[in-house]
Amino acid sequence: MNIFVREVKGNLKSLLIWSVIVALFVTIGTAKFSAYFENPEMLKVLDAMPPALLAAFSMEGFNLTTVSGFVGLMFAYYVLMLGIAAAMWGSEIISKEERDKTVEFALTLPVTRSRVVTAKALAALFNCVALLLVTWGISIVTARPYSPDAAFYRFLALLMLALFLLQLVFLAIGLLLGCAMKQYRRASSLAVSVLLGTYFLSIITALSAKLDFLKYLTPFKYFDAVKILNESRLDGGFVALSLAIVVVSMVGAYVTYARRDLYI
Repeated sequence: MNIFVREVKGNLKSLLIWSVIVALFVTIGTAKFSAYFENPEMLKVLDAMPPALLAAFSMEGFNLTTVSGFVGLMFAYYVLMLGIAAAMWGSEIISKEERDKTVEFALTLPVTRSRVVTAKALAALFNCVALLLVTWGISIVTARPYSPDAAFYRFLALLMLALFLLQLVFLAIGLLLGCAMKQYRRASSLAVSVLLGTYFLSIITALSAKLDFLKYLTPFKYFDAVKILNESRLDGGFVALSLAIVVVSMVGAYVTYARRDLYI
C-alpha cells in the first residue's frame, strides 16, 4: 500500500498535465463542432475529399452535424492521447527506479518483486481511470449546449468502455517493456513507438479492403466507433482479444521482472 500511495503521489503532476491537455483538446474540438452543428452545407467540404482519406482518418460513416457523429469522429484521437499516457505510465513506473538509482532502496523493503510490480501497476491503473473520467466528464460538459439525447449518453458510455479497454492494452504493453528491457532508458520510447506504429497501421488498413486482415494487429481497429453507434455494443471478439493481450503482457511482466538483473 505504501508503494501504491508513493507512486500515485509521484505521478500526480503527470496526471494533472495530461488532464489539462485532454480537457483543452476536447474543449477546442467541440468549439469547432459548432460550425457543423445542424449545418448540412458544411458536409459538402467532406464530400469533396477522397473516400480513402475519409476512411483513413475515421471520417466516414458519421453525420458530423450531430454531436454523436462528432464525438465518434474524435474517438480515434482520444485513443491516441490516452493510449500514449497509459503506455508511458506503464513503462516509466517500473523503469524509473533504475533511472533514478532508487531500485536498491525499493528492493530492501520487506516485499517481493511481484508485489512491487502489482503496487506500481495499480498506481498506473489509477492514473488511467482518473484520466478516463476527466475525458468522459469534459465530453459531457462540452456536449450539453447541443442538447444531446439519451442515445448520445449511451453511445458515449460505450466509447468510454472501449477506450478503457484500449488503455489497459497499452498500459500492459508498457509495463511489460518496463519490466523486461535491460536498457531501461528505452522502455518508454519503445512503448510509445509501438503505439504510434499500430496507429499508422490502422490508417494503412483503412486504405484498402484487402488489408482488412491487419486489423487484428492494431488495437486502434478493435472498436469501430461507427459500429458502436449503429449497433450499441462492443465487438465481443475484440473485447476478448484485448483482455488476452492484457493477461499475456502482465504475465510476461511478472515473469521477466522476477528473473531480470536490475541496474543498481
